[in-house]
Amino acid sequence: MNLKQEVLGVIFENPTVLASGIMGVTASSWRFCAQNGAGAITTKSLWIKEHLGNPNPTVISTDHWTLNAVGLPDAGVEKAEQEIADYLKDKPTPLIGNIVAGSIEDFGKTAEHIVKFKPDFLEVNISCPNVEDEFGKPFACSEPDAAAATKCVKEVSGKIPVFIKLSPNVDNIGAIASACAEAGADGFTAINTVGPGMAIDLRSRMPILANKVGGLSGPAIKPIAVKCIADVYAATEGKLPIIGTGGVYTGEDALELMLAGATLIGIGTAVGDRGINVFQKVCDEMQYWCTNEGIENISDMIGGMHKELASRS
Repeated sequence: MNLKQEVLGVIFENPTVLASGIMGVTASSWRFCAQNGAGAITTKSLWIKEHLGNPNPTVISTDHWTLNAVGLPDAGVEKAEQEIADYLKDKPTPLIGNIVAGSIEDFGKTAEHIVKFKPDFLEVNISCPNVEDEFGKPFACSEPDAAAATKCVKEVSGKIPVFIKLSPNVDNIGAIASACAEAGADGFTAINTVGPGMAIDLRSRMPILANKVGGLSGPAIKPIAVKCIADVYAATEGKLPIIGTGGVYTGEDALELMLAGATLIGIGTAVGDRGINVFQKVCDEMQYWCTNEGIENISDMIGGMHKELASRS
């Protein structure tokens, strides 16, 4: 069974993608993920200047969910240039450069720096729920703001495709996606973390995270990811690729997101729970299921739910 895909002119040996912020700090960690089966790498969110993030504790995890309030720490674009240049010496898999900013103008400035390093895609993080105290409501919560960020990045991105990372914490993610598409988005990543949520220590009666709240990820959010991906696919008529992210732990999870409309599959929290070779495990599980079902090309799964619903109407 063929797991290889071509997305906007870029060849992916398999559809799994290291999600942003998970093992995505150095060239050596990216190579380690590629050696363990990742079909592509997403960098952690890159700021134009150093950003310290939140104080510890920043993460709490159970068997069912993870809350994180890391706050997107980063050393800035100069450090990113060193790591990206190192990775691109041999580039075992495609590289997606994730950028974040506190203003529309800074999205453009950061993108202008990162495109010089020639990643395969840009991923524009307009949806992190962990920096609201610092920057206010995420740009992904407003159609005009999401479109403005998209337009600003597209003006400097050149030939590099721009994927907008969307938030599930909105009334109509399809409308946000449509606004970004009209502004020139080439694709989407859906979804970012859910929430924010909170966990309280029973004895101290205090929030466990220093930031009090954090973004929810892990198996618990997969049904939300499936619905959001389906909405984005429907709103854009399946014309733009989607990196589906949220709660993927198994090959069957990945295939479910693909049926909803995902082209590629982001894996994040599962790296900590199933191990660094989760990418290979998920690929093996996808291959096993598809072989048993007589499916020869993984691309045949993309948007399958929508096609099935249309055939029955």
